[in-house]
Amino acid sequence: MRVALAQTDCALGEIEENLETARDQVAQAAAQGADLVVFPELSLHGYHLGGLKRDASITTDDPRLFALAAPGGPDVIVGLHEHTSLRAYNTSAYYSAGQLLHAHRKLYLPNYLAWEERKHVSPGQHLRAYDLPGGHGRAATLVCNDAWQPVLPWLAVQDGAEVIVVPTNSAASLDPEAMDTGLYWDTLLSYTARMLQCWVIFVNRVGNEYGASFWGGSRVVDPRGTVVAQAPKWEPGLVTVDIDVHEARRQRRSVPLVAEARLGLVDREVRRLIDEGGDS
Repeated sequence: MRVALAQTDCALGEIEENLETARDQVAQAAAQGADLVVFPELSLHGYHLGGLKRDASITTDDPRLFALAAPGGPDVIVGLHEHTSLRAYNTSAYYSAGQLLHAHRKLYLPNYLAWEERKHVSPGQHLRAYDLPGGHGRAATLVCNDAWQPVLPWLAVQDGAEVIVVPTNSAASLDPEAMDTGLYWDTLLSYTARMLQCWVIFVNRVGNEYGASFWGGSRVVDPRGTVVAQAPKWEPGLVTVDIDVHEARRQRRSVPLVAEARLGLVDREVRRLIDEGGDS
């Protein structure tokens, strides 16, 4: 499967402008034979939703989104501020052949320092792996901070994911001595791929927005933890790479690190923690 990492900048709240960028990237990726194009988190809206003077959220069944992944072209994972009748979500949606295949609503919303997602979106309530078209195996999407929660990649793999897609808006730290976000991601992505024996597709944005500087560095990590393709930092880029999805399956059979999940044990201990006053 050939994957294109569309490391883009975007204009805050300017959906049509950002859609035009997406269309251009999809066309370039199609010319390079890509099967799937992955965009960053909130690639159609921008990150600082509180800076918008009007609600610009859209639904996942917007015809413009279906058109991004027209029949005969590559599949597309795109980030959007999703509108529903009651709530809004930070969503990454997978489109294939003019249809919505899967939508992941971000589960863990940062609400500290400069990040105030909980003010503008609600947390999602489900994590599901999904089958990739064309017999390319099984994948799951985790949006940015979701991937920092150790249980979520593990759950995705237990649901059969051989590929974990991580659309991201990661900015340079306001206090590098307290947290070097780039270094954290380096460690996290390699660890997740190696210990869960899966491909990791990480796509971060670039550009400046409301004082935040997004650093890019998008990459693909193989099931042994090796970076096999990487985009530059600080500038837009489109990187394509061929991956053998089922290499994850072969690695798991060779060294079965994730085969014995003990889900019953996990269920009992989680229920105990909830009963003792934990977060339900």
